[in-house]
Amino acid sequence: MSIFDESVLAETRRQFFAQGARGIGGMALASLLSEAAPARTEKVSGVLPGLPHFPPKAKRVIYLHMVGAPPQHDLFDYKPGMNDWFDKDLPESIRKGQRLTTMTSGQSRFPIAPTVFKFAQHGKSGTWLSELLPHTAKMVDDITVIRSMHTEAINHEPAITFIQTGSMLAGKPCIGSWTAYGLGSMNEDLPSFVVLNATHSNSKANVQAISARLWSAGFLSAKYSGVALRSGGDPVLYINNPDGVDQKVRRRMLDSLSELNQIQYQKVGDPETQSRIAQFEMAYRMQTSVPDLTDLSKETEATYKMYGEDAKKGGTFAYSCLMARRLAERGVRFVQIYHRGWDVHGQLPEILPSQCKDVDQACWALVQDLKQRGMLDDTLVIFGGEFGRTIYSQGKLTATSYGRDHHPRAFSLWLAGGGIKGGLVHGETDEFSYNIVKDAVHVRDLQATLLNQLGIDHNRFTYKYQGLDQKLTGVEPASVVRGILG
Repeated sequence: MSIFDESVLAETRRQFFAQGARGIGGMALASLLSEAAPARTEKVSGVLPGLPHFPPKAKRVIYLHMVGAPPQHDLFDYKPGMNDWFDKDLPESIRKGQRLTTMTSGQSRFPIAPTVFKFAQHGKSGTWLSELLPHTAKMVDDITVIRSMHTEAINHEPAITFIQTGSMLAGKPCIGSWTAYGLGSMNEDLPSFVVLNATHSNSKANVQAISARLWSAGFLSAKYSGVALRSGGDPVLYINNPDGVDQKVRRRMLDSLSELNQIQYQKVGDPETQSRIAQFEMAYRMQTSVPDLTDLSKETEATYKMYGEDAKKGGTFAYSCLMARRLAERGVRFVQIYHRGWDVHGQLPEILPSQCKDVDQACWALVQDLKQRGMLDDTLVIFGGEFGRTIYSQGKLTATSYGRDHHPRAFSLWLAGGGIKGGLVHGETDEFSYNIVKDAVHVRDLQATLLNQLGIDHNRFTYKYQGLDQKLTGVEPASVVRGILG
């Protein structure tokens, strides 16, 4: 028995009916239901029919995720009144019995740890920022700082998964995959969604593990998964031909492989077979496009001066930001950069300055670089973590050292470009930066706003899976944050 006959015998009930739906009866049914359920057949450009729902403000997104959660009261959310609370217990009227992690739930007391870093006002907007972010301070009139973010997740794994995929459980498509699925790519020779994992410089920093599930396409086709670019060796694994195999041989091999896959598709009807064909073809085209992308020799010294010397070192955050600009100008829809080491449970005054130094100048340079190239207006840049940190100290508190535990009730992040107002602070927390008192923004609201700037109504952007119309923002209410839109 041939392998193809075996595959037919192994065909599932779902696959059988999926094949039947491609017949004349399926075509007639589709015509009757076309208004209720638009066909998901992609156009050549990869844009879904009906998208965008309205004129977009942004064409692309660069998402800078600080894995481990930056402490908002040491960077963005200035609380000078806390100086009078040093080593006093957080009032129960503020904590209100809220859930704690197992790392501090056993503490006999929760002593307030005011930040040891100085704050100052900057820009025409007078936005308060920490001394640890001197370059970010120079661009406060280009960004909106949201001080009222909140989430349900209290531990890193579910919290990162939640902010990236809309669910605390792994297996759902991430934001980049949803964007690639809906809007396709503006460059046929590069993926729609690219991921960069940046290094951090402080060996004492507490590092959270991340994996490819964060840039997975979940139940969407695998071709919408993020492609991770490496900083050493080949930028993409196996992108170069093996010794003795030239481009003509590679082309003949892919043509033959495509014919075999087409036979398999006709036999079984698995749409992932078509995805596999498309991925092989993309890999072939990337053999030409990626070397040009990663060749930074033509970047000017002025550019390196702007991003900093670390931009010449592969894998650094500065290098990743420069690569993000190069990807964006080549038409990549979604660029995700992860930077780890922000999980400051202890030794915060020692570790946090180096974390900020890793990213501060590069973030400023990225925004200015996009701005001077006329790309900031249609590129949405997001900087932030998965939740916040507590105002009370985890473990021993001294005048010069403290740590902070996880805190989902309130945290800060910033956005720039892509139709976002500049010079704005949105939302407000109480005097302890513990509870939100004005203009709360949930993780789902951030996701809805991101899609909105791309011209997508999050309530209408769905994918039928397991009998449900799946959405990035899930089934709970989510609202676009209109107050930050230009």
